[in-house]
Amino acid sequence: MNALTPRRMALYLLLAPAVMWLLLLIVLPQLDMGILSFRERIAPGQFAPSLKQYASFFAEPLYWNNFLRTAVMSVLATVLALVLAFPVAWTIAKVARGHVKTLLLAGTLLPFWASELVRTLGWLILLRSSGVIPQLLLFLGITAQPVELLYNDATILVGLVYSSLLFMLVPLINALETLDDSLIEAAYDLGGKRPDILRYIVIPHAAPGIAAGCIMVFMLTLGNYLTPVVLGGKNSLWFTELIYTQFITRFNWEQGSAFAFLLLVLSTLLVWLGLKITGQRFADAMRRT
Repeated sequence: MNALTPRRMALYLLLAPAVMWLLLLIVLPQLDMGILSFRERIAPGQFAPSLKQYASFFAEPLYWNNFLRTAVMSVLATVLALVLAFPVAWTIAKVARGHVKTLLLAGTLLPFWASELVRTLGWLILLRSSGVIPQLLLFLGITAQPVELLYNDATILVGLVYSSLLFMLVPLINALETLDDSLIEAAYDLGGKRPDILRYIVIPHAAPGIAAGCIMVFMLTLGNYLTPVVLGGKNSLWFTELIYTQFITRFNWEQGSAFAFLLLVLSTLLVWLGLKITGQRFADAMRRT
């Protein structure tokens, strides 16, 4: 066996922190969570292999209804984020120039200098019955009394899209900046219409960026806990709240691990399905992040 060359040794040393990070903080916790989900406490400090935790999930309508609701709301938030982010990304990547482009980039980044908690509480101040927007509607005569804009699905979606919009913008901007302007000019010269250029040139070129942004936004919204709980209150019915309850409130780590493992399986399947439908590869999408 050949001895390690200094160059290869240096490469291994550079990769070691990333490998240790993946192993200790991602792989091992997921394996431990899977093991916990397949056991049942039969006595203090005694456990036995069991599928009881998964049987409880399918037997209780509250659990799988929240599970499906979280998945649907996360998909909807991802679609809304894409619809809102695409024209902004196009403006930054292809329309704005010089200082204007810099200001637009700074404007998209500035809200994310604050923590998610601060940004979510900002929506709370804006939307509560005594907040800015209900009082403005009352002042303009649009409503007869202050309305409560919190604690509904629309408010949860607003918070989820706002908190994850940057993660859609960055991959889209990176993808659109590599699009050669001469391709669009040639399409116009050949009589192409805007919808056709968007469909056959812009979107196919930006597809890896779209896939990367959708993956990140979907994963973030699916596993989000703070935003649905703060803006949705008791009506949030978000699956991560059930996981939190099992782990922290009930100290039922086996049931909480089963819920978390199911959420991991769901996110993996939906991401795989999305890549399959769009014909994208995960590695190509991640290069756009």
